[in-house]
Amino acid sequence: MNPTTIFNSTAASLSSGFPTHPSSLFPQITRCKTMKELHQVHALFLKTGQIHDPLAAAEILKFSSLSAHRDIDYARKVFLQMSQPNCFSWNTIIRALSESDENDETNEPLEALLLFAEMLTDGTVLPNKFTFPSVLKACARTGRVLEGEQVHGLAVKFGFEKDEFVASNLVRMYIMCGAMEKAQFLLNKMMAEFENGAKLMKDKRRIEGNIVLWNVMIDGYVRVGDLDAARELFDEMPQRSVISWNVMISGYAQNGYFIEAIEMFRLMQIREVRPNYVTLVSALPAISRVGALELGKWVHLYAERNEIVIDDALGSAVIDMYAKCGSIEEAIQVFNKISKPNMITWSAIIGGLAIHGRAMEALDYFSRMEREGVTPSDVVYIGILSACSHAGLVEEGRLFFNHIVNEVDFEPRLEHYGCMVDLFGRAGLLKEAEEFISNMPIKPDDVIWKALLGACKMHGNIEMGDHVAWILMNIAPRDSGAYVSLSNIYAASRDWESVARVRLKMKEMDVRKDPGCSWIELDGVVHQFLVEDESHPSAQEIHSMLREIAEQMRSVGYKPDTSRVLLNIDDEEEKESTLHYHSERIALAFGLINTSPGTPLRIVKNLRVCEDCHSSIKLISKIYKREIIVRDRKRFHHFENGLCSCKDYW
Repeated sequence: MNPTTIFNSTAASLSSGFPTHPSSLFPQITRCKTMKELHQVHALFLKTGQIHDPLAAAEILKFSSLSAHRDIDYARKVFLQMSQPNCFSWNTIIRALSESDENDETNEPLEALLLFAEMLTDGTVLPNKFTFPSVLKACARTGRVLEGEQVHGLAVKFGFEKDEFVASNLVRMYIMCGAMEKAQFLLNKMMAEFENGAKLMKDKRRIEGNIVLWNVMIDGYVRVGDLDAARELFDEMPQRSVISWNVMISGYAQNGYFIEAIEMFRLMQIREVRPNYVTLVSALPAISRVGALELGKWVHLYAERNEIVIDDALGSAVIDMYAKCGSIEEAIQVFNKISKPNMITWSAIIGGLAIHGRAMEALDYFSRMEREGVTPSDVVYIGILSACSHAGLVEEGRLFFNHIVNEVDFEPRLEHYGCMVDLFGRAGLLKEAEEFISNMPIKPDDVIWKALLGACKMHGNIEMGDHVAWILMNIAPRDSGAYVSLSNIYAASRDWESVARVRLKMKEMDVRKDPGCSWIELDGVVHQFLVEDESHPSAQEIHSMLREIAEQMRSVGYKPDTSRVLLNIDDEEEKESTLHYHSERIALAFGLINTSPGTPLRIVKNLRVCEDCHSSIKLISKIYKREIIVRDRKRFHHFENGLCSCKDYW
């Protein structure tokens, strides 16, 4: 580029008498493609004296602070050298600082607030309606609600409170600072004013701006975890955009309301709102958690048919969905179609293979990843250690963990230590697991102690289990897990006095046990069952099927393992009945009733499958000639022809 030539042509256009937008007066700036080229133009402006033109200086500032090639340090210097910056220049530098990269460790949003204060103190230039959105964004980014309230007062003073962009940023600022009541009050006030204005003018832009404000408010309630308030606002919206639906779907999913997220996704389709990329990425985690394979397949097909790019984020979500819905082969197929898998997609497939107990394949994929030059992340190592744990590969797990400690460029996380405790515990190496925890360089959390407590229960170590449980109760006194596990350990040894003592402690602390819950998807609908559930419309048919299953199993020699009934019940028949009504068996009976012979059944359970249910489902798979895939809290069990993929090691 020749700056002199462009400068002359610009001067000629100015002499011709055509007043235009500032950016068109300085095409040599707009044509810059790098900061180096801008430096050349800046030098020319300094040499010719044109830099004293406020418009020229403002355009230099704009490029250096807001373009794709921004250099905020250079922009600061340009601004400081301006003798009398105009409002546009003040707004430009404040906006640049307020919109700085969130991953940047510098405190540029705070600097934006200080500059705004300097602007007010200087008094040469007054802020306009374009100043306030950036200043409010800086308040939101820094969480400074008191300063935000002061800026709100100034916006009222200068008459900009009713401007849509100022108003929406006011609401957003209060939300980001956690002041939901103030945000709600402001929104209600704006809505009332909007309704009055809408009667006089049917302005589409105002209606669209109204939707933006509602979306911001809903997102605020989601951020603070008040899903009821978010849903109430959503239901009251006069109009909804796809963003409105996405906020609710992701909000439900991120807060653990997976069924509600799926119901919202279905309602979106009923209302004929077309899902977009964000919708699919938001819905897939919820679909994965409840094992809704058919719905997950629909999402995958929808993305392909509507030319929604299956990039790394969506691709890994699809892989994760297939893996967690029990279809690991389809997860592998999706992975193999990705031309250049990145760390996220490698992590998804390795983690998927791990929870299906396919440890050797997970190790093969890990080796393949390294051969392709992809550096394993900490999440990938969690998947590998988990795979070793599920398959009992103790020595391999030790080698990988030592590799993490001694060779990789990150420190082991609590999750890595937890995997090792789980690995040792499952293998019955309880002393080694306890010593491993004692030698950890970081403080163990409740998850690590729970892994050891679960191993104590599995291997019947009452003494260690008692010790670990009381540690857990001190760490998390209101978490039911420790109480229930300790109670079960005592119950397994028929120490009913100790069971009563633990149950009394739970009652005193108002700690309630999480009920066993299972899901099964049929014809795209997810059905949920609790232990001894009689609430389903098909309850009578389900109970009849459960009796039939029990008779079929007895006819081939099955005898219930009533030692697994961890209740003080003397009657053997009552103990057997208790086992028959575990939630996964109810879901299984429902599936057998409502599907044709030979159809695979996929069940998801929130807790670990008990030993008797595991033995029973193996036998049911043989009697009814069905493939039964069960995902419990830890892993997948593929039951077929009387066998399980876990080989009874889980």
